[in-house]
Amino acid sequence: MNNSLSLVLSILWFVLWIVAIVDCAKSDNPNKVVWIVAIILLPFLGSILYFLFGRKSTWA
Repeated sequence: MNNSLSLVLSILWFVLWIVAIVDCAKSDNPNKVVWIVAIILLPFLGSILYFLFGRKSTWA
């Protein structure tokens, strides 16, 4: 049971990471390069921070 949960969480984390990179790459965010580097170097934290703060400038 524990292995199944770990596998599912790992897959979800990986999907979140890929979606954050693709979304950032497609955006017209002026800090795109900085965000992509942050997402790659800090995979989980960088992805969360990007979705919380990095996309705000593109919502307006």
